Amino acid sequence: MSTFFRRKAAAVTFAVLALTLAGGGIAAAQPSAKAPQDAVQPAARSTDAQPPVTAESARKAKAALKAGGATTLAAATVFTVVNANGTRARGTGTVIKYGVGEYEVQFGYNVSSGAFLATISRSDACCIPPGGEVSVAPRLSTPNAVFIQTRNSAGTPADLGFTLLTHTF
Repeated sequence: MSTFFRRKAAAVTFAVLALTLAGGGIAAAQPSAKAPQDAVQPAARSTDAQPPVTAESARKAKAALKAGGATTLAAATVFTVVNANGTRARGTGTVIKYGVGEYEVQFGYNVSSGAFLATISRSDACCIPPGGEVSVAPRLSTPNAVFIQTRNSAGTPADLGFTLLTHTF
């Protein structure tokens, strides 16, 4: 019986120690002072807003759908590598650059029900890409396009190269 209590006491002691360390780690991770006002990330506009679709973009999207025709594929995964200046380095799709850090990639088929993944990258074999952020979403009013925003590490819109992976089903 005494062995049972010693084991139980050791288990309880270990659990209390683990919880104390975990709680202390969480408390230590909390900032002790507020960040300086100049460290706040600027926002040119809300992150959920897309620029309006231009007449030229809508024309190109309709032409791409018409040229692509109706596809009978059950699922397709394609990639597009885009340079910071908005030119396509390799892969599929037509790239349109709207403004600083704003890109649209159009395909010859409907991608509105697909899944999208983007990452900051370089199109050449040299070096590690710069730090930054990338966001991707279906393009509003254009079922065959994806909208991408790139920002530097401070959250300011910036022209950065990226790789887009699109999976449709």
